[in-house]
Amino acid sequence: MITGGAGFIGSHVVRLFVTKYPSYRIINVDALTYAGNLENLRDIENASNYVFENADIKNEAQISKIMEEYHIDGIIHLAAESHVDRSISGPMEFALTNVVGTLNLLNIAKNHWENFEGKTFYHISTDEVYGSLSMDDPMFSETTPYDPRSPYSASKASSDHFVRAYFHTYGLPVKISNCSNNYGSHQFPEKLIPLVINNIVNNKDLPIYGKGDNIRDWLWVEDHAKAIDVIFHKGENGETYNIGGLNEWTNLQLVETMCDILDEKLNREKGTNRKLITFVKDRLGHDKRYAIDATKIEKDLNWKPSIEFEEGLEKTIDWYLQNQEWVKNVTSGEYQKYYDEHYR
Repeated sequence: MITGGAGFIGSHVVRLFVTKYPSYRIINVDALTYAGNLENLRDIENASNYVFENADIKNEAQISKIMEEYHIDGIIHLAAESHVDRSISGPMEFALTNVVGTLNLLNIAKNHWENFEGKTFYHISTDEVYGSLSMDDPMFSETTPYDPRSPYSASKASSDHFVRAYFHTYGLPVKISNCSNNYGSHQFPEKLIPLVINNIVNNKDLPIYGKGDNIRDWLWVEDHAKAIDVIFHKGENGETYNIGGLNEWTNLQLVETMCDILDEKLNREKGTNRKLITFVKDRLGHDKRYAIDATKIEKDLNWKPSIEFEEGLEKTIDWYLQNQEWVKNVTSGEYQKYYDEHYR
């Protein structure tokens, strides 16, 4: 069972598992909130080993029925509210989905799996639970103390703690990974990279918080999916693995680079798109820098990023330019109201 499998990262994980493991039956469980989109999985929706179930991880009856009906022996838990801005304006939903929803899954797995042998509960988390780094701080490792700074990261930190508690208290076979910022195809355009692409295409302002000097480590989503595959199959129970892209960029550097790439791809005069950059009031509690030390997963499980950031960024931009219909479908209605509320 893959929770949140119609979302950005989840859809890439579902596709990888459905195509790579034809002997597995993959149950995609998604509540289809604003960021869940079954169009993300059109190419595999008719696969014989794929099933979609519209269910909410907070609903005990729905999840229990799925566990029993399909004899689930592995859970990859991706379903989560994930956008920091949304957590600032509505923290309760983050607590309910990310904390209570995860706790519900843990309880159901514990009660359903009378024998834990051959079972796996794999929880995907974020680097934001570690807090914020200064320019001179070493990168986040698996032993970095938790120091969440936003309602989103606090909710993910809490869910991480519950997952570890179920390992130590009940012996539930769990694995956790904490990843850096993902980018790639099928990402809902509230996140920085698809938002910038979409706004440039439509000649809209490019809103950048503060001075644009906040630093993020970027991980190509297909590399993340491959890391999830490796951890699910080869990772040790009770262990945490940090997944990073080894790509630290300031937000302003990233946006300017995308402006220049899209000048060329859209046949615009050099420097045209940079004129769209607009600095807006900084986000509340905006973490300065994230950076992941992925030494452990590289050493223990032989995983590392497969492509350089510039190559992945170009692939990502090309995908959005070639899939404008997908973008139009997901940027109508609720998303537009949200965009106006936060960025105008």
